[in-house]
Amino acid sequence: MAYDFAPLFRSAIGFDRLAQLVDTAAQNPVSPSYPPYNIEKLSDARYALTMAVAGFGPDDIELTVQDNTLIVAGRVAENTQEREMLHRGIATRAFERRFVLADHVVVEKADMTNGLLRIAVRQIVPEALKPRRIPISSGQVVAMEGAQPAPASVATPAPQPAACGCAA
Repeated sequence: MAYDFAPLFRSAIGFDRLAQLVDTAAQNPVSPSYPPYNIEKLSDARYALTMAVAGFGPDDIELTVQDNTLIVAGRVAENTQEREMLHRGIATRAFERRFVLADHVVVEKADMTNGLLRIAVRQIVPEALKPRRIPISSGQVVAMEGAQPAPASVATPAPQPAACGCAA
């Protein structure tokens, strides 16, 4: 399914990646449900991703950030010990979850406690992207960067009163 973003681009600047993100989401209509996870907003710039990874140890999970995508992959080594399972309710199957990260979002750290993998994520807005006030000057001609200077206007003489021959 293709989306037409032309109306959005008429009033928005710099959202070139939006079409790419929607296309990526549309290509993966079925999202996996294993392992379950929460995404929590801790503040304006801090988030926490918590995944339930019972049966996995820190050495069984690999975190990778590549092209604004956080990839969480888990693989448990095969247990060579023969055991007879009467019920298997704790899944230890391999998994891979992908999370698209916004621009300027970094993964700070990860820790695992009581079967929960917690990943700290933070958005770092560069100074150049933070809001700034633009001063407005008056009475001065401001040259725009890269703009050609306007041609000098030719001064026209002020109109002279007509000589009518009458005394004023």
